[in-house]
Amino acid sequence: MSAKCFIALVQTPESRALRHAFFGERAASKIPDVPADTPVREIRQVAVIGAGTMGGGIAMNFVNAGIPVTLLETKQEALERGLATIRGNYEASVKKGKLTAEALEARMALITPTLSYDDLKHADLIVEAVFEELGVKEQVFRRLDEVAKPGAILASNTSTLDVNRIAAFTKRPQDVVSMHFFSTANVMKLLEVVRGKETAKDVLATVMKLAKQIRKTAVVSGVCDGFIGNRMIEQYIRQALFMLEEGAQVDRAIEKFGFAMGPFRMSDLAGNDIGWAIRKRRYQEQPDLHYSKIADRLCETGRFGQKTGGCYDYVAGDRTARPSKLVDEMIVAYSKEVNTERRKIRDDEIVERLVFALVNEGAKILEEGIASKASDIDMVYLTGYGFPLHRGGPMLYADTVGLYNVERAIRRYAAQPNGDAWQLAASIAELAAAGRGFNG
Repeated sequence: MSAKCFIALVQTPESRALRHAFFGERAASKIPDVPADTPVREIRQVAVIGAGTMGGGIAMNFVNAGIPVTLLETKQEALERGLATIRGNYEASVKKGKLTAEALEARMALITPTLSYDDLKHADLIVEAVFEELGVKEQVFRRLDEVAKPGAILASNTSTLDVNRIAAFTKRPQDVVSMHFFSTANVMKLLEVVRGKETAKDVLATVMKLAKQIRKTAVVSGVCDGFIGNRMIEQYIRQALFMLEEGAQVDRAIEKFGFAMGPFRMSDLAGNDIGWAIRKRRYQEQPDLHYSKIADRLCETGRFGQKTGGCYDYVAGDRTARPSKLVDEMIVAYSKEVNTERRKIRDDEIVERLVFALVNEGAKILEEGIASKASDIDMVYLTGYGFPLHRGGPMLYADTVGLYNVERAIRRYAAQPNGDAWQLAASIAELAAAGRGFNG
């Protein structure tokens, strides 16, 4: 390759994006107020509470790194089902030639199943993966406070709940942190590490070191509803639903942009009831907040995702998303019910409204200090949400487009129907006026 060609390639947006991702992953492990030489706690034994899909996947991460795991469930049948799922995952790897039969048995031997909290007393780290409801978390953490040894790190896998409230259920809030794994936990690379107001610095340093040991990209978040990733994705889904109501073909456009899957294919995979539960909580907490009710209507008919039918139709044993005439008719009827004029929406508008919804919320997260730097937000989206790597993440993409153009677009969409969902982040206007971006 000639020097001239090399220089031309280095100056492309794709090259900048890939370099940004490379350095962003390394920068994510650096926490501004936690020195690199902070002593860490030794993690020789881990316990996981909950043997469901998430708990089993979390346990596999540690076992894969050679760390013994005590796996706790409340009922024997649930425990046996969880162990069978873990074994099944490993057997699939054996069939693909990625794991030997001997390694499978060695890993299974590192898991100690139990029905008793008393068996967690020797664990250096305990991760709960129970139902996402504060009352359930309270029961677990009060019990852990009784049985866990002094200095044990108590971690919640919560995806939205207040870590400070969870920590307050114990007499050792300095030892409490959130380790938010993403589904499927043994596959997805992202780990959101959420620090509470009293989380000790050595706890953070320990968890960040452990994340590397289990081959995760860890990003630190402050406490807010949804943390970094889910707080932003809520606004993304909100715009997607509005555009569905307005007549857009959303998934096709954003997948063409480079996302691994569109918002509705993603919702069907994760389970539409998860978002439904969050929205129902929103309706109580913020009754004036405007949402399209299309996804709620789907859930009310029992369409929760791939197993039951969701935004798309599915054939048993096949995850191929097929357009649903029933869903299409329901959307058109809803648009008529709420007097939304349906129109042909161009792909560039679909992409802008989705990506800039992420950018706008990401800017607010930076303003509030929930994330310490823009590249951390980009790493969350590159490793956990299928944002196209060659575009560098939402915040770098905004810099590439230019924040002046982002601001203009947001103001334009705020003046359209359903525009009340847009409240421009102050920092976007400030940076745009100064001719600057999120990444220096």
